[in-house]
Amino acid sequence: MRIALALVALCLVLAGAGPQPAPAQNVGVVQSDVLVLDTERLFQETELGQRILAEIQADREELMARNRKLEAELEAEEQRLTDLRAEKTPDEFRKLADAFDTKVQRIRRDSDRAVRDLERRRERAPVTFLRRVQPVLVELMRDAGGAVIIEARSVLLRADAVDVTDLAIARIDARIGDGTDNASGAAPAENGPVE
Repeated sequence: MRIALALVALCLVLAGAGPQPAPAQNVGVVQSDVLVLDTERLFQETELGQRILAEIQADREELMARNRKLEAELEAEEQRLTDLRAEKTPDEFRKLADAFDTKVQRIRRDSDRAVRDLERRRERAPVTFLRRVQPVLVELMRDAGGAVIIEARSVLLRADAVDVTDLAIARIDARIGDGTDNASGAAPAENGPVE
């Protein structure tokens, strides 16, 4: 849904720029005022989208491994604390137990925050991706003589010829690649119309 809204915003910005001169016919690019794009496929099948998804998955696995390690360490510390109970006075043991509880609460808060941050990053990834590829989509729309790009899931019926998803994937891969080397690609649009 966010991606569809982002594309609508992109189209409104482009429409507000005034009429564009008719582009020269581009070989291999359908000429149509209305183009259809499957943004989910675009995100999942481009090298850039795949890299973003792989990084998020790697971070998720790293976070899960870290949490498992912390859990094992806390269980071992709790067992050591339990073993010390017979050797300590009630006051000494209470102080140790309170310190342990404080440590557990801090670790839990930090872990919860890390999970929320990762989830927020995953949710924002498609919008960040669209900002990055926006110049390629604008160029494609202009090459097609298009006035609007519509999200594929918002279209009831269409001719397959106006679906430019495969062409957009090819152009994004050629121009941006996986996004790690910016030499051949456009810089990410940090402050664009896509929100």
